[in-house]
Amino acid sequence: MKFTLDDKRRGRTIATLGLVSLLLSACGAIPSGNGSGSQRPQASAGLGSFDPSPSARQCFSDLGKANVRFSPLPNRQFSGGCSQIDSIKLLDVGADVTNLGPVKCELASKFAAWTEYAVKRAARQYLGSDLQRIETMGSYSCRNIAGSGKLSQHAHANAIDVSAFVLTDGRRITVENNWQSGRREMQFLAAIHDSACKRFGTVLSPDYNAAHRNHFHLDMSGNGYCR
Repeated sequence: MKFTLDDKRRGRTIATLGLVSLLLSACGAIPSGNGSGSQRPQASAGLGSFDPSPSARQCFSDLGKANVRFSPLPNRQFSGGCSQIDSIKLLDVGADVTNLGPVKCELASKFAAWTEYAVKRAARQYLGSDLQRIETMGSYSCRNIAGSGKLSQHAHANAIDVSAFVLTDGRRITVENNWQSGRREMQFLAAIHDSACKRFGTVLSPDYNAAHRNHFHLDMSGNGYCR
């Protein structure tokens, strides 16, 4: 059988659409907000080592229902004991987030809820403006806790360092400059810090030590350790 040029072009178009569909099936999707069901992330054959635990699959489903967009990541092990297991790439939590790499799904879920129900509300209550962006100093980093030989929770994609918050009116509230200055800014940071302590396993602020003078450290280890 002979194929015409148009037949070949149609074949390439169908193959391209099939590839796009496969890639999109691995991403969590934000529902329209009208209560309709969300798309859940599916394992893609191209990911190879993508094998989330049952708890991670439940976490993926919960994130989708909470209108959080994300992309599941393959499980990876690195030299030195570092790892990215049951991790995702957050794409949309209802506000821009900078410098965020792989994050363990449980931590991402807590972070998204903290953003929606603590940070956004506190910004309006104490600062009279909506939240536009959260600035972070990153999540995954294969390194030890400063001054120790023990791996940091960052080495397992289980920690996020938050440094600043930008409002829609242009103001930028930083942990370093406003933790102890600016009455309303201090109240805002204190409120979201207190809320973080109820959601995450460990929360460290400038009150902990000099290494945390410019950020909040949030991770899911520990059992409500808050400084």
